[in-house]
Amino acid sequence: MIYRLAKNVELVERDGGTFLVAKTPLCVLRLNRTLAELVQRGMGGPLTPVTAVEGQVLEQLAVKGFVVRSREAADQPAALPSVSVVIPVKDRAEELGRCLSSIAAIDYPAEKIEVIVVDDGSCDRSPDVAREFGAQLVFSGGTGRGPAAARNRGARAAKGEILAFIDSDCTASTGWLAELIPTFADPSVAAVGGRVDGMCTTSAIDRYEAVMSSLSLGGRERTGNSGDDTFYLPSCNLLVRRIAFLTARGFNDDMHVGEDVDLTWRLRDGGWTIAYLPAGRVNHEHRSTIRSFMSRRFDYGTSEGMLQLLHPRRHKRMVIPPLLALILALCVAAPFTGWWTLAAAGVLLGIDAAAVRVRMKRRGLPIGLSTLIAGRLRALGSLAYYLSYHLVRYYAAPLILIALFVPWFWLFVIAVFACAAGVDHAIKKPRLSLVLFAGIYLLEHIAYGAGVFWGCVRGKTFASYRVEVRRQMEATT
Repeated sequence: MIYRLAKNVELVERDGGTFLVAKTPLCVLRLNRTLAELVQRGMGGPLTPVTAVEGQVLEQLAVKGFVVRSREAADQPAALPSVSVVIPVKDRAEELGRCLSSIAAIDYPAEKIEVIVVDDGSCDRSPDVAREFGAQLVFSGGTGRGPAAARNRGARAAKGEILAFIDSDCTASTGWLAELIPTFADPSVAAVGGRVDGMCTTSAIDRYEAVMSSLSLGGRERTGNSGDDTFYLPSCNLLVRRIAFLTARGFNDDMHVGEDVDLTWRLRDGGWTIAYLPAGRVNHEHRSTIRSFMSRRFDYGTSEGMLQLLHPRRHKRMVIPPLLALILALCVAAPFTGWWTLAAAGVLLGIDAAAVRVRMKRRGLPIGLSTLIAGRLRALGSLAYYLSYHLVRYYAAPLILIALFVPWFWLFVIAVFACAAGVDHAIKKPRLSLVLFAGIYLLEHIAYGAGVFWGCVRGKTFASYRVEVRRQMEATT
């Protein structure tokens, strides 16, 4: 494993001290002499830890966003583990053939792989296709029991040290296993997820899913172990240590959506680590019609209620600094109250920046006034985005309903929606116009929000709507 300083991070020496400064978001870390010497070794390029302690320190910096990880071919272990590829299927003969064909071409020793297809009561040629490709065919024990039950059945028949789950409507890249397997060299790692990309780009929905699918976790490596955040791994590209899977009792047979979230959270609760790598790519055939797209988003939303019942401590959190919240409220109120409200917001922003600067000067942190003001403006913008996104995600339909009866409320609804959709369009850079992207974006969140509400009604709990508000980020040392 090698490391590099993140793009937005620089090493600053001032007044006899050495600091790592991240500008987006604004964050400063004072380094002791040993750590400063370690970071300076990586100023000209990659940084390779020499000792286990250095590796642990660099991992902590990676978690905090100051450095990024980079894996190389040298990370590949000498003794490769045996792998059981498990594919649940129901009435997807053509897609299954495509999936099995891709697995036959992956860059991994054939003698180390067994392929298991679990048929969930197909009425088409899916079982025949599995046999034609030489896969081991097992049956789920019913019809339409769901992917979770099918995967569990396949896992019970598996002999590999690693269980590799992929869906029948996916194809694996040639480096799928070779790029993800090295992570298991760490004995604390129970599960590894890889990158999920869209298979098609023909329709507008395809291009939207290419950047907005909940199955794609982005381009930054992540890990999660103890703690109560909501990081999880999707099951369409998921490798799990077999012993960890069996210890955790596998997927929940009763869940047809959200079962991957539940499993990876239980692994973390059991003391294991899970990891995501933007590698080991799998291509997923997303639903490409508006109806199927919204139906799937509704289904995803229904899982929140069940997940809250199963994992009550993993709830939503939001950092809302009181002064920034007041400044944002004044900005929102400006169209109704006049220019003086914006002036008051500007004064408060100046006070906020000055207070932060005083605190940083007392700690000897090297932050200039212009950098600090820019950081506070970005913090204000981030707060506006996250609040807007939350409102659109969970309350889009009620907001629109209110606006139908209170015409002036449309200004607020449009502002909230424009903020959330505009930021996501700018960051994700889809191959769609802003207008078309915003239209699909609205449909997605209406469907998902409706699913959350229905799932809460069905589960007789509205814990999904509970948000823990914090005044500031947890302190880091």
